[in-house]
Amino acid sequence: MKKILLVITISLASLAVGAQNYENIKNMVILTQYQKAKEDLDKAMSNTKFVSKPEAFILKASIYGALSMDDNKKNTPEGDQLTNDGDVAFKKFREMDPSMALLGDLVYQNGPINLYSSYYTSGYNDYNAAGELDRQKKKATEDQLKTITENAIKKWDAAYAKLKKAVEYSDLLIEKKLLNVAIDTNVLILAGITAENSSTKNEAIKYYTRLADMKITGDGFESVYRYLVSYYFQKKDIPLFEKYKTIGAEMYPNSEFFTFDKVDFAVGLATNFAEKLKAVEELLANDPNSFKGNEVLGEIIYDTLNPRDETAVLPSNADDLEKKMVAAFLKAGAAKPDYENPYIYIGDHFINKAVKVNDEREAHVADMKTRTKPGQPNSKEDVAKRDALDKKYGDALELAREPYEKAAQIFGARTTLSPRDKQQYKKAVSYLGDIASFKKVQAKNKKSPDAAKYEAEEKKWISLWESIK
Repeated sequence: MKKILLVITISLASLAVGAQNYENIKNMVILTQYQKAKEDLDKAMSNTKFVSKPEAFILKASIYGALSMDDNKKNTPEGDQLTNDGDVAFKKFREMDPSMALLGDLVYQNGPINLYSSYYTSGYNDYNAAGELDRQKKKATEDQLKTITENAIKKWDAAYAKLKKAVEYSDLLIEKKLLNVAIDTNVLILAGITAENSSTKNEAIKYYTRLADMKITGDGFESVYRYLVSYYFQKKDIPLFEKYKTIGAEMYPNSEFFTFDKVDFAVGLATNFAEKLKAVEELLANDPNSFKGNEVLGEIIYDTLNPRDETAVLPSNADDLEKKMVAAFLKAGAAKPDYENPYIYIGDHFINKAVKVNDEREAHVADMKTRTKPGQPNSKEDVAKRDALDKKYGDALELAREPYEKAAQIFGARTTLSPRDKQQYKKAVSYLGDIASFKKVQAKNKKSPDAAKYEAEEKKWISLWESIK
């Protein structure tokens, strides 16, 4: 019987010591004697009874959080360790008491507040360091670049890890009304930016989405909406792409970015011809008669088949691309009958081909002259090649004729023409005159009765050209 009483006495004493320790340590926190509080707390944490209640862990979170914000420890490895240990303690507190009732105590409220501040401050410090390393990359030598890049990624990762934690504490403080705001914009934007630049960049979306859904605006926040628009377009989530493009346009009405449509993004986000072609064709698969989609498809193929660099090598499937280009421009023209550009593009493309063939023709004629003595007939092979080049040249001109005629018809129906319209109109008519002239010469050489017809066409186009003022 005495043994049992002894055990009960010891247990009650332990409980009393535990309760007394909570109060004693808490009083030291009130007096801001954080280092002494930590020493006593660390000793008490080895007591099973002491750690049996959630108060032990909110005490630890409060003390460690306060010490992490000490000017001598802030933004140091020691400070980071104190913050992380305090975070672990706070998690344990929440597990033991999901209601977190002790946060009603002003002393204990400082625990999550200090942990939030510590994560935010240290994360912001790493954010600045990462940005500085990125700036250094612009001036770095090739040997330095790899090391600086690796260090920058490490800093971005470290900054995001801390700011991610800061967001969690910010949300808790708002929920418990310890932070009197509807949304903590500063920590969310920083978490988004650091996530975007870190090795887990896709996590930026969850922070940017929260900001955009609250329609946060102001300096520095337009990039949030831009990111979401680009992100969801790349993910082929068109409803969300349209949603955030609409919100972005509402928040930033003077920004041209939010006036761009799906076709603009398909081309703008692609980095090479193959990617652009694929992106636009994917859009056209869902909307095959889209005017802009077909126009842009035609234009990107045109630019590839008619490079400014004359030494550029055309794709091996140039013939197939040409058919695709013409089909796209014709669809664009059908979708907007009073718009001349698609026909101008087709005409220009075949004129460019004709010019290249004509260079071959002239080179062949010059070569024949150097190899054939005066008075002697050209060889059958030379004549056959000349005739083949003449036909190839004529075929290219003929493919330019119909689209130029269509463009001329559109221009001719307008009551007023801009200076650019007049320039394009005269160009189309001039080439139509050249085409008729070539056909006239070919018909005369063959003594064809069509020569008179082509001569009349040539005069018609020359007369029209002269009338365009």
